[in-house]
Amino acid sequence: MELGYNFLHCFFYLFYRSLFAAKAVNKENVPNKGGVIIAANHLSNWDPMLISCFIKRPIGYMAKQELFDVPLLGSALRTFHSFPVRRGTVDRTAIRTAINKLVSGECMGVFPEGHRSKTGELQQAATGVALIAAKAAVPVIPTAVINTNKIFGSGSFFPKICVAYGKPIYYTSASTNRAELQKFTDMIMHEIQNLINSCKT
Repeated sequence: MELGYNFLHCFFYLFYRSLFAAKAVNKENVPNKGGVIIAANHLSNWDPMLISCFIKRPIGYMAKQELFDVPLLGSALRTFHSFPVRRGTVDRTAIRTAINKLVSGECMGVFPEGHRSKTGELQQAATGVALIAAKAAVPVIPTAVINTNKIFGSGSFFPKICVAYGKPIYYTSASTNRAELQKFTDMIMHEIQNLINSCKT
């Protein structure tokens, strides 16, 4: 990993481990090479760094365009191999960028819900991740993050947090019609919910 990414990777690993007793479950499910999508629930802005800091390979993220205009944050996002996506529309440029990165063997993080959950519960997911997985022909790793929405929050300033990586799943349908994409999206979200439940027990 390059110097900037490596520094932030180590910093956030120590940050999460020392302050929040963060643990990673089944990180061996993430392959060390080849294109792969990490598809996770989204609780807070702490999620991308938590998901990344336990994985040895770089993970790039699709992040909303507005974040890249914020000083320092925009630079940090680029260091983390992220690229912008315009929300509220079908951003074909972002989709093509994601597919090209995956085909070239990169690891990419996606939040299928498209926005942070205000309740902590899973929200309706868009089918974009299924389309990208189908077009790039890469596996999806369902991933759950736990308690990041409570970091520095009222009543739970230093919550114990967890990230759990599920087994890879593949888009196997010969069609990419909306019904098939929705079926695969529902499968991803079902696996994420199972991981959330297992981490809470």
